[in-house]
Amino acid sequence: MQSIRDKRIAVFKSNKRGYYSLWIFSIIFIITLFAEFIANDKPLLVKYNNDYYMPVFNEYAETVFGGEFESEADYKDEYVQDLIKQNGYLVWPLIPYSYHSIKLDSTEAFPSAPSLENYLGTDDQGRDVLSRVIYGFRISILFGLLLTIFSSIIGVMVGAVQGYYGGKVDLLGQRFIEIWAGLPTLYLLMILANYIQPSFWWLLGLLLLFSWTALVGVVRAEFLRARNFEYVKAARALGQSDFNIMKKHILPNALIATLTFMPFILSGSITTLTSLDFLGFGLPAGSPSLGELLAQGKANMHAPWLGISAFIVLSLLLSLLVFIGEAFRDALDPRIAQGT
Repeated sequence: MQSIRDKRIAVFKSNKRGYYSLWIFSIIFIITLFAEFIANDKPLLVKYNNDYYMPVFNEYAETVFGGEFESEADYKDEYVQDLIKQNGYLVWPLIPYSYHSIKLDSTEAFPSAPSLENYLGTDDQGRDVLSRVIYGFRISILFGLLLTIFSSIIGVMVGAVQGYYGGKVDLLGQRFIEIWAGLPTLYLLMILANYIQPSFWWLLGLLLLFSWTALVGVVRAEFLRARNFEYVKAARALGQSDFNIMKKHILPNALIATLTFMPFILSGSITTLTSLDFLGFGLPAGSPSLGELLAQGKANMHAPWLGISAFIVLSLLLSLLVFIGEAFRDALDPRIAQGT
């Protein structure tokens, strides 16, 4: 097993495009996981009267810094900044805007062009585009990963049961999947969006109802092929339960094919979320979304930086995932295990 694993790792690394894509994707994803420390309208650290405060994690009333109001301090207000600077200092993140921050002091009409203050400009509501891209990238990846993981678990279980038992179980299961997969998912989402307020988890659950069918065919074929192998018959003759036989003797081989498809399922999940956001049936209004940024680019043709920013980010993201998937596919090729 060690030699097979080493061969697969070597094959993966030999695909330079996929190998470096994995590194680039991992670095960008890890960076965006800490988006609040990169783009935020609150300081990372405030020192006031020899005490330290972290507004990123906690809310502090203006009175804490010598102000008059009991409500949370507005750190972008010059009055609050002057109060703090008299007895301390503020440490701002690299981008002093969150995804929902509106540039109230702007003298330009929105959307405004890129500048040294807003590197990718602002959208038609005066929000910083770069900060929305960072947050939107993170939410797209997290949504895609959760949808891919949950749908893969369900798909593997359904495919395993169908393939292992065969017969009527397989026949009825296939007919159900054919009907279920033929339902117009997009139209159902559009209809339900008129009755239910969309949210991250609501969208995830609804898309999960239809996305789990992607891996059923692959897993089912592997279980149909392996259920009559000699070692499976021997395990059955020794009295092992069907669950143990599926888990220990057949599932490891089926997971190889499953892992091969997962990067492509992930890219499809991200594309689906982007499409729904573009059409206005995705995440709640105001959420950082690459699809919503594309829609703004379409609605504001005089502001090309909106559409170009979303296009470049999506193209980079989907290209990286496809390259990673190709490298995984080569590395998990069954011929590697056979030494050919």
